Amino acid sequence: MTRGSDGVWTLLTGHGHVLVAIAKNPDSRVSDLSREAGVTERTTQGIINDLESAGYISRHRTGRRTTYTVHPDRGFRHSSQAGLAIGPFLEVLAQTRISQSNLGRSDE
Repeated sequence: MTRGSDGVWTLLTGHGHVLVAIAKNPDSRVSDLSREAGVTERTTQGIINDLESAGYISRHRTGRRTTYTVHPDRGFRHSSQAGLAIGPFLEVLAQTRISQSNLGRSDE
């Protein structure tokens, strides 16, 4: 359970909030993702590193900008959701169709 800025708990962790923010706008800057997720930029950067290391996202540099690709077939990490992919979950929370084709470049 994560506490929001007002001290009230939230259903998603910071990792979940950042992942949803990336799914909504894969071209966002860290400052934009931070603001949407409600965590600091430093925390957001750490979460992005975690998500990339775990295979949930990929980062691609184009000049000075970073574009993110979400990997919707990646499974949840908790044993109670074993076998479930994150794609349908993100589609509901991001209110958009999630596929690698509309979330930045696919891995080549």
